[in-house]
Amino acid sequence: MASWEDVRRIALSLPETGERPSYDALPAWTVRNKSFVWERPLRRGDLDALGPAAPDGPILGVRVADLGVKEALLADDPARYLATPHLDGHPIVLVPLDRIDVDELTELIVEAWYARAPKRLAAAHRAETAPPAT
Repeated sequence: MASWEDVRRIALSLPETGERPSYDALPAWTVRNKSFVWERPLRRGDLDALGPAAPDGPILGVRVADLGVKEALLADDPARYLATPHLDGHPIVLVPLDRIDVDELTELIVEAWYARAPKRLAAAHRAETAPPAT
């Protein structure tokens, strides 16, 4: 099970990432002022839409590369990745932190960062972290 400290540690390990309050004064992590992950509690409309399947506990909002990635995540593991009508048309998934392990969380956050980072910054980071050629 992942925690907010895991989210913070992973997000802040990425280049040019900062933490600031979101619209609801909850933590959000940004790269060059573009949010890529944030705390996103379920709202009344979300709870109504999800019904009895609505998780309780901390929820992470995650920006993904595009709607195709969103649909793939939702289809792959609907217990782990959620969306609500409010997010229709937006490349965003919701993730209950108690349903994801730290390794998968790391992959998700890094990919969210790549989706929002400027192309040159993302390319430089990929080059720095690529395994050595054999």
